Amino acid sequence: LEQMSGGPITKKKKFVQDGVFYAELNELLTRELAEDGYAGVDIRQTPLRTEVIIRATRTQNVLGEKGQRIRELTSVVQKRFGFAADTVELYAERVVNRGLCAQAQAESLKYKLLGGLAVRRACYGVVRFVMESEAKGVEVVVSGKLRAQRAKVMKFKEGYMIKTGHAVNEYIDTAVRHVLMRQGVLGVRVSIMLPHDPTGRQGPSTPLADVVQVLEPKPEDYM
Repeated sequence: LEQMSGGPITKKKKFVQDGVFYAELNELLTRELAEDGYAGVDIRQTPLRTEVIIRATRTQNVLGEKGQRIRELTSVVQKRFGFAADTVELYAERVVNRGLCAQAQAESLKYKLLGGLAVRRACYGVVRFVMESEAKGVEVVVSGKLRAQRAKVMKFKEGYMIKTGHAVNEYIDTAVRHVLMRQGVLGVRVSIMLPHDPTGRQGPSTPLADVVQVLEPKPEDYM
């Protein structure tokens, strides 16, 4: 993002600038692609251009007819962040397993609630779908004015869920959404504990710290 500031910048400012860029871009795409199963964004910096990879469950909708929508988004990003022509490129990547993506599930729950489905039924539907997608555990929290005037919190859990330690950063995928209902705003939080996957595709490749593998003893050679 050096070209945006018009000169060399300190490391501290660069990290702040990169963070602000990511936050603003994520907010823009979350609002724009909410109905297309938006599931996050990755930014890759190369010497010639900045590549923005949009992860979504319905990539065809993100690309649009003959790639028109992705071109429009590229133009918006280029103008908003002051990129020079042809220095920013947007790509769409399909989410392999949407049942293990917290953002996709939170968005799905949001539209279920807006459609008038009962909170308990909508949440249990999400919990079941996530567990069927081979997640280790899931927790759905909905808070706000659920039925009566008094606000309350409802929690739906299943499986195994860790809350502390470094493993949380790798194993837990969390997403928060605000649902603008007629009676007030509901808060929705979906946390999914991903399964261990040595290939690193479905979940983290590093095993949990407390998983101990007992190896078979080697046969001893007696003289």
